[in-house]
Amino acid sequence: MIAKQADAPPKPAPNLTGTQRKRLRGLAHHIEPIVHVGHEGVTDAVVAAARSAMLEHELVKVRLHEPEDKRAMAVDLATRTLAALCGMVGHTVILYKPHPKRPTIAL
Repeated sequence: MIAKQADAPPKPAPNLTGTQRKRLRGLAHHIEPIVHVGHEGVTDAVVAAARSAMLEHELVKVRLHEPEDKRAMAVDLATRTLAALCGMVGHTVILYKPHPKRPTIAL
């Protein structure tokens, strides 16, 4: 019988410099929000959707609808998805997480 390899532990959020965050914000300028956070806030379903989107795109925008504390929601979402918080523009959060095997965005 072949033993299954244990899944590697998830990588922590990348530490980005201010210049790297600025570059990522510029790259995110033209993209539309992929994930939307409703009045229930950052739920497990939102976290799963954000993780899935980052696995496919690496750089995603998340739209917060009616946030009570948008900064806290952004930090919570970044923490739960193990992504770097690149910035916020209004109620839109920009998150970055490189693909674990084949990153496409060079920093």
